[in-house]
Amino acid sequence: MMNTVTSKDGTTIVYDKTGQGPALILVTGAFSYRKFPGQVQLAELLSAQFTVYNYDRRGRGDSGDKQPYAIEREIEDLQAVIDEAGGSAFVWGLSSGAVLALQAAANGADIAKLALHEPPFVVDPADRKPPHNFTAHVSELIAAGRRAEAIKYFMTQGMGAPSFVVGMMKLMPGVWSNLMDVAHTLPYDAALLDGYMEGKPLPAGLWRSVTQPVLVLEGTESPAGLRHGAQALAQALPNAQLLSKKGLGHTKKLPAKLISAELSAFFTGNSEVRIAANR
Repeated sequence: MMNTVTSKDGTTIVYDKTGQGPALILVTGAFSYRKFPGQVQLAELLSAQFTVYNYDRRGRGDSGDKQPYAIEREIEDLQAVIDEAGGSAFVWGLSSGAVLALQAAANGADIAKLALHEPPFVVDPADRKPPHNFTAHVSELIAAGRRAEAIKYFMTQGMGAPSFVVGMMKLMPGVWSNLMDVAHTLPYDAALLDGYMEGKPLPAGLWRSVTQPVLVLEGTESPAGLRHGAQALAQALPNAQLLSKKGLGHTKKLPAKLISAELSAFFTGNSEVRIAANR
């Protein structure tokens, strides 16, 4: 069922609410949105145990996109959904969505437990890195209305996808049109990652305020850079555990069944947490 909440700056954020139980909010990554098939499947699976809030980040799907953009506005959007869920919630974030969820937690959002799925940090100088002007160039392409070029640049230079993959996507009208629809939000994802993809260790103590239980997920089949980033984050957080499992990589089709099983185990574990019941 489609619902709306108003963020602090007046932006309308749209979300679907399904299921019953403790509140669980899903935060998507680049190119994704609440109606993305894998996202819908994940929400459906989790709704057996949780009240799932599957929302469109600003600029995507049915949500508004009040300008100018700032990471702080996206944090406020997530906080608005948390407030709507009763003031406290479990949160799962994928890729740049994991970075957003982490930043919100560090900013004091009442997140009872946090699952961070392959945040694309590059912490090893030997791993593949985007160009030094990646964020600026993505923004320039979008500002110039060159969405198709921005998609290709983000996928190949940011995500490390081969050029032929982008070419194949262009031959799939439904897939390509969906990518084009959300391409203007790529600078938002790039901004969230700016400074964390340079092949440098994560700053010591940066997220020491994130003391709630955290699960960092990584696929053993994922590129080395993603795995190194996940491992470094798990070590940097005060109360985190790392889950490494084949099939959890997010670079292809979202593995909804496997993710839902791991999230259910983590969020319904024996740890004593404060969580708002569905209201």
